[in-house]
Amino acid sequence: MPRWLFRRDRRHLSTGDVTGRVAAVTGGNGFLGSAIVAALSAAGWRIRLLARGALDHPVLSGIALQQVSGDLADAAAVAELVRDADLVVHAAGLVKARTRQHFLAVNRDGTARLAEAVKRLPRPPRFILISSQAAREPSLSDYAASKRLGEAAAEAVLAGRPCMVLRPCVIYGPWDREGRALLRLAGSRIAPAVRAPEPRIAMIHVRDAAAAVAAAASGGPEVGVFEICDERADGYGWRELLRRLGEANGRVPRAVAVPDLLIRAAGSANELLALAGGPPAMFGAGKAREILHRDWSADPARRLSAALWQPRIALTEGLAETVAWARSRRGVPRSR
Repeated sequence: MPRWLFRRDRRHLSTGDVTGRVAAVTGGNGFLGSAIVAALSAAGWRIRLLARGALDHPVLSGIALQQVSGDLADAAAVAELVRDADLVVHAAGLVKARTRQHFLAVNRDGTARLAEAVKRLPRPPRFILISSQAAREPSLSDYAASKRLGEAAAEAVLAGRPCMVLRPCVIYGPWDREGRALLRLAGSRIAPAVRAPEPRIAMIHVRDAAAAVAAAASGGPEVGVFEICDERADGYGWRELLRRLGEANGRVPRAVAVPDLLIRAAGSANELLALAGGPPAMFGAGKAREILHRDWSADPARRLSAALWQPRIALTEGLAETVAWARSRRGVPRSR
């Protein structure tokens, strides 16, 4: 891929193809963000990314990119990112942190800083904030609260300007490193399950989520909050998900009901370990409350128009692909 470097305001930018509309993207080196970059590039957008380090995600291989070195705490880098952009997609965010303040610093304050930079532009670009379905229930966890506050910050700063919020349901697919713990259940003989009434969990494959962003980037409403999921807006039960994971791996684990109290206790214990100096935990007290929330189905009133976007990847197909990817990286044991 042809690339060259030049300096501006002590930042290094690398650029390839210089044609097409400019899409400024945060979080493009991550799981969903890299898929969004691929979808936008395929749709003809010229991509400009904000990133501290090397753009080394395998999904980005072969895509012409322009990089602004920095992060959401760097106001000058953020301003450089959005300069002359036709589209801004904010996909960066923390999914695990030791404290509420760490979540807020990125998911709320970083979002506000980006929105302020967009607001100062003479020609406001279309702004798409990638939030989370968890923002629907901000009392459940510090993560959920920070995503909801990030939405509120963007909407307040950009009042009267284009500001669209997309809330993906549970995202899965290849390169989801944080989700490999769940995938390992596919290779287990026994797997824990939430007691009845079972939670309803809406799902979406990462490429379908990215396609929704690319569709929203080029048409449809410029404002509003929307949830995106696969064809099952009513979601899946925990045991059904375990069954489908097992089928993708060749053996269905036996589901054993676990009391809510035990799941909460495990989350709290994991969180205490992180606070005592361990790495930030994906599963903590807040995540336990999210898991135990009984309704993560998609809100029909917040669905995108079918004329704009529709999901293409069924859960069976998507899980088979995901398990194959994780197995290739020894993330899921083979059934015997």
